Amino acid sequence: MDSRNDEEAPLVLVSGEDRKGRPGKSYTRDVHILSISFLLIFLAFGAAQNLETTINKELGTISLGILYVSFMFCSMVASLVVRLLGSKNALILGTSGYWLFVAANLKPSWITMVPASLYLGFAASIIWVGQGTYLTSIARSHAKDHKVHEGSIIGVFNGEFWAIFACHQLFGNLITLTLLKDGKEGSTSGTTLLLLVFLLIMTFGTILMFFIRKIEGEDGKEPVGGSSMGLVDSLVSLPRLIITPLLDVRMLLIVPLLAYSGLQQAFVWAEFTKEIVTPAIGVSGVGGAMAVYGALDAVCSITAGRFTSGLSSITFIVSGGAVAQASIFLWLLLGYRTTSGVLGTVYPLIMAAVLGIGDGILNTQISALLALLFKHDTEGAFAQLKVWQSASIAIVFFLSPYISLQAMVIVMLVMVCVSLLSFLVLALKVESVFTREE
Repeated sequence: MDSRNDEEAPLVLVSGEDRKGRPGKSYTRDVHILSISFLLIFLAFGAAQNLETTINKELGTISLGILYVSFMFCSMVASLVVRLLGSKNALILGTSGYWLFVAANLKPSWITMVPASLYLGFAASIIWVGQGTYLTSIARSHAKDHKVHEGSIIGVFNGEFWAIFACHQLFGNLITLTLLKDGKEGSTSGTTLLLLVFLLIMTFGTILMFFIRKIEGEDGKEPVGGSSMGLVDSLVSLPRLIITPLLDVRMLLIVPLLAYSGLQQAFVWAEFTKEIVTPAIGVSGVGGAMAVYGALDAVCSITAGRFTSGLSSITFIVSGGAVAQASIFLWLLLGYRTTSGVLGTVYPLIMAAVLGIGDGILNTQISALLALLFKHDTEGAFAQLKVWQSASIAIVFFLSPYISLQAMVIVMLVMVCVSLLSFLVLALKVESVFTREE
């Protein structure tokens, strides 16, 4: 995003000559592998998370709350860990936390679930910061090597990743419905078989992660291990790494949007399925509603990614997604009532579709926005994303049993308005910088 003229530059195809000039380079291959690996890992974890409070009752709810609190605090140091390990190694190590968490559900108890939740918080922080850093690095390398506009490539790569990732809701819930036989979660044999299948799928996802190409000197920086800065110096610099991004007014203006992106996800997991879907179409309908949510999330992710080319396009797309989700919150607050018949089934599915569209937009556009605005501190920017997302999710899980659906919807409506307003101020601020430079 070096000039406004670059924003809408088209995405061009790589010519045969370019390929010959850089034999063996296939950055799209790395995107495919990374996306499929995340799909396999999260279709298992996502479905297990959806069933957590049903299978383990109070222990499940507390475990999820502990997970996201751990995620929040570990995200503060995740950028340092990713710099020390490298993004590929961080991705591989991060998969272990998801595997252990699902394995702990085979023998759920305070002794197994609490440590697994704490460790998953750490693993989740480094896998997501590593994902954002890695995807941004290969997008920039692709754009540079093939002389393609950077913003377009970042949009396309993020669109593909989030589209494939969003399918985890669809496939994970279909597997759950198949193996649990109409949602008989109480059956120990059915639950055990499901978890074993999930562990096998996650193992394939972890193995696949080894095949992504290692990025040397990401974003032009030398690998930390080869520099003069030792581990002690890295730890001393940790407060600066955490605080520095927040000293940038651009990050401060983005923070409400980062927090809202976590809130709207937790709202779907903790409130929408319990308070809207279940009363209308029953527990067995939760899987179907989440499948619709995931399918529209995937379609919207790849579509939004294809249309992303710079700040102008991001502003337009994010505004549309925010308005769409706000309309659902207004519907729930002012006019929605549980009904019987066909409409009683269709209404929750329509809501799930619109919420999925909004989630797909936020995932792709926030990732592209951070990659474009914070080129010199990619790890720190994505760490901030996960800090605010996980904090918001943890708050929803802990408060959900104590506040009404109406109160939660009001909070969501206020947050979507505040986050959109703050984001528009950011867009105007960056636009004014371009104007002064011209």
